[in-house]
Amino acid sequence: MKNVMSSVALLTLLALCGGAPALAQDTVPGADLAQLLTLAKAHNPEYASMRLEAQAASERVVMAGALMDPKFRVEWMDITQGGTQSPTLSPSGTGSTQYTIMQDLPWWGKRDLKRAIATQEAQRVHGRAHGTWADLAAQVKTTHAQRYFLHNTRQLTQELLDLTNHLAQLTQVRYAGGLALQQDAIRAQVEQTTLQTELVALESQARQADARLNTLLARPASAPLAVPESLPVLPSVATLDADVLLARVRQRNPQLFSEDAGIQAAELSRALSLKNRYPDFTLAITPTQMQSRIKEWSLMLEMNIPLQQGTRRAQEREAQAMLAAAQSRREAVANQVAADVADNLAAVQAAQRTEQLTTSSLLPQAELTFQSALAGYENGKLDFATLLEAQRQIRQARLGQLKAHVDAHTRVAELEKLLGEAL
Repeated sequence: MKNVMSSVALLTLLALCGGAPALAQDTVPGADLAQLLTLAKAHNPEYASMRLEAQAASERVVMAGALMDPKFRVEWMDITQGGTQSPTLSPSGTGSTQYTIMQDLPWWGKRDLKRAIATQEAQRVHGRAHGTWADLAAQVKTTHAQRYFLHNTRQLTQELLDLTNHLAQLTQVRYAGGLALQQDAIRAQVEQTTLQTELVALESQARQADARLNTLLARPASAPLAVPESLPVLPSVATLDADVLLARVRQRNPQLFSEDAGIQAAELSRALSLKNRYPDFTLAITPTQMQSRIKEWSLMLEMNIPLQQGTRRAQEREAQAMLAAAQSRREAVANQVAADVADNLAAVQAAQRTEQLTTSSLLPQAELTFQSALAGYENGKLDFATLLEAQRQIRQARLGQLKAHVDAHTRVAELEKLLGEAL
């Protein structure tokens, strides 16, 4: 019996330390993060809509700098020839026919400003599209990490349930032989039920995570997904230097990029409002046909008179207020981004330290405690409750190690979202 217990304990400890064989993966997505990101970029409808909006905004640049379409007008003069004939629209039968071609022309510099404003607005939409992808990528990475955590937690719980089943059998044998109390057998059964309940809850959480990931990939919620194999390697310590990282984020953050483009557009809009103090023009040329010949040419210049100065001053004040609002909004975003970087960076460092301490100290101590408790129970020096508590400590240490590892990856995903690219 002692050999049986030692074998069970050895197999359990090997499983808890990661010695269990890896599961074979299907060809369906879910095992590799890079594949998931590729599928999300190709199929996610929200990101697709933002890409199309950015494309539409780029096309508006051409329209903003274009002239208005010219106008063509025909005027028939004296269509009855002084009442001597029936009305006619034939140019050769009227007193004269005038053909006018007109073109609206804005004040110098207005077209360039409108084109520049549209360019900055396009840049702003492109920044929003980039931000949408950064947010989508972060959700995919976080959900992948959650699936990895749930899969490994289920695996660990199942291994502990198997061990508990063996321990329950042992307590039944010892109880039958008068070497253990009935209470030990009952506690083993309670522990079995507790672990089975946890497996049911983990299964439910795993299905929910699969549904979230499928939604991000624009797949049916119940579509099959492969078991996540691993998580990416965490960035180096040098990459996670606070000053270096914050400088990169300030240069590359999609939201800051979008706000900068908004400030540029607001400044150009203010300049355009000042240009509106000056008139726009209409230029026209009019050849006049008499009988079958063009006998006269006329040239016409028309301009609007900017008398409504109150309206224009209001437009200028509006443009100035919009510029100030854009600058304040950019400052608020910059402050929030800096705070988010500091928060996530501190969380990454704490998770890494926690994982390191758990791996190097807490988990080995828990394993030694379990081995000691197992030997004491076999010798009748410890009760079954102490053995179960030692088993729970191993599980908690292993879960803490796994949770710290996943938390670090989740926070790195948030940092990459703020950066707009991979670390």
